[in-house]
Amino acid sequence: MPHRHRLIVAAGALLAALVCAAPASARIIEVGATATEATPTCPSSPCLAVSRTTGYQAKVVDSRAAYVVPRNGRIVAWTISLGSPDERQVEFFEDNYGEASAQLTILRRGKRLYHRVIGQSPVMELQPFFGQKVQFPLERSIRVRRGQVLALTVPTWAPALSQLTDDGSSWRASRAKNRCNDTDGQTAQTRMGQLTQYRCLYRARLTYSATLITDPRPNRPRS
Repeated sequence: MPHRHRLIVAAGALLAALVCAAPASARIIEVGATATEATPTCPSSPCLAVSRTTGYQAKVVDSRAAYVVPRNGRIVAWTISLGSPDERQVEFFEDNYGEASAQLTILRRGKRLYHRVIGQSPVMELQPFFGQKVQFPLERSIRVRRGQVLALTVPTWAPALSQLTDDGSSWRASRAKNRCNDTDGQTAQTRMGQLTQYRCLYRARLTYSATLITDPRPNRPRS
């Protein structure tokens, strides 16, 4: 067999071996990435923003799994798409809520919409990134398990909200059932272990996601 042909055969065998080994490797998954990307409203009028709450995307069109962690692993970064509010809009929000900020939160779901905070990223200042889709890498990754939910905590405000939708998409906030219209009250879940009920449902989309590296799966024991 010619030397060059042997190299091609060897390379093909190596590629086949790598393909066969791929299922045992860790995977990189963008949890919250969907076929149709949500667009923040600002600077249109009205300029909609999330304020003083923790929210998670409960449904995207007809899927309830888009923001549910699909496999055990670690969150290594999170991403947020930010609108570009004009000076007047920024002044309004800052006068009422302070400087724009947000953090990623991991929730363990419970009964009757009671969810507990079991992981969080540091709070990030958002104004320098208005008008961008920005990814924040984590200095310390966050351990997550299958079935947990990715949420966005906004202690102040964030231009990270779509227009109202009629396609079935909706998000839930950590507000009491009778306080859904109170966007000034502070309900952001900022402490580990906090447990609260997410009773308020809004027909819109939050513009965030997170990067998951799944745990590698070991080889099966040989019989």
